[in-house]
Amino acid sequence: MNRKKILIAAGGALVLLVFVVLALRQGRRGGTDVRTEEVQRRNLVSVVTASGRIRPHRSVDIQADVSGRIVDLRVLEGEVVDAGDTLLIIDPRTYMAAVRRTEAALATARAGAAQAKANRDQAERLLTRTRGIREQNPELVSDQQLEDAQTNFEVQEALYQASEHQVEQARANLQEARDLLAKTVITAPMSGRVTRLNVEEGETAIVGTMNNPGTVLLTVADLGEMEAVVEVDETDIPQIALGDSAGVEIDAFPDSVFTGRVTEIAHSSIQGGTLGLSGSTAQQAVDFEVVIRLDSPPSSLRTDLSATADIVAEVRDSVLSIPIIALTLRTPEPEEEEGFGGTDTGSEEIALAEENEEEAEPEELEGVFVIGEDNTVTFRPVKVGIAGREHFEVLEGLAEGEVIVAGSYQAIRGLEDGDLVKTNNRNGS
Repeated sequence: MNRKKILIAAGGALVLLVFVVLALRQGRRGGTDVRTEEVQRRNLVSVVTASGRIRPHRSVDIQADVSGRIVDLRVLEGEVVDAGDTLLIIDPRTYMAAVRRTEAALATARAGAAQAKANRDQAERLLTRTRGIREQNPELVSDQQLEDAQTNFEVQEALYQASEHQVEQARANLQEARDLLAKTVITAPMSGRVTRLNVEEGETAIVGTMNNPGTVLLTVADLGEMEAVVEVDETDIPQIALGDSAGVEIDAFPDSVFTGRVTEIAHSSIQGGTLGLSGSTAQQAVDFEVVIRLDSPPSSLRTDLSATADIVAEVRDSVLSIPIIALTLRTPEPEEEEGFGGTDTGSEEIALAEENEEEAEPEELEGVFVIGEDNTVTFRPVKVGIAGREHFEVLEGLAEGEVIVAGSYQAIRGLEDGDLVKTNNRNGS
């Protein structure tokens, strides 16, 4: 009984297999279903898409030049300020005391300079009298007395010059103290809006050092000029040039597309690849920063908003084009070499040829399948230019009006030279 069931099942499977084989043969005779399109001229636009954020063209992070407690905070976040407006005041008492101290030191230095000048003048008069007496009567003034008068004058002259330098030093110290006192009052370096306020009244402002960046008190930005800063992949950077137009979509404004132009292209990457222990470059994305100045940004635009930019890198008018999906890769068939005379083909040459064939892999060619009048396809290499959203520019290999296979991807992938195809849209309809 079981054997009978097995035989019935095997017979059914055999019948099914026969139907499948017949269906495949019938499909092969009828040809592969494909979508076709004529090679025609189009206007192509090559677009580089990148994402980033919005920022003001001009913004200033304000830090303190002197340390101290904030005793007077005069602005709020979002407030509009003019250049020169007082933003905040740091406790000035320590710096006022330093000014008074240096003023006293300057007064002392000036008094010392006046005394040194008087001593110098007295020594000069003594030297003049001694020389006069020596000229009238050499016996009244000895050489030693004249030398002593000369030495005393030179010493007093040097002391006077030193006192003058001390006055200059005290004056410089006073200027420094006054400058530090003035820096306790922080004013707006430009007109704009306070976009970030990081401190409160009563907090301590810290001055930045080599190992400490210091306290960013607040940020003032001009929101009248805004720009999008996007990160562009290294493979797309050569296509972009200064002045290229762009359309910018901002997530906060879903129904608007803002126009702009490329104003800056970074010359170094945001984060470059690093070398591993083996010396090979690690697999790491390399992006470059590109700045797009926006035309007429709305007043409601804010900094740090997410944005996506479509940068128009190239424009081609009325050029031959093919669908992107139509372009495929194929490995060229190796050429057969004809033998000349005799049966000895040369074992050494054959072995060398086989060795070279193993070392060098054949280079794949880019091309499309062209449909002939008998509905058979022929692979033809082509050279393409820029890529639009859906089409490639054709530089070499095709003529206007030729019909090529434009889909589907699975159909193109399985085609070979001489295959029969069937379609209902030979004119690209």
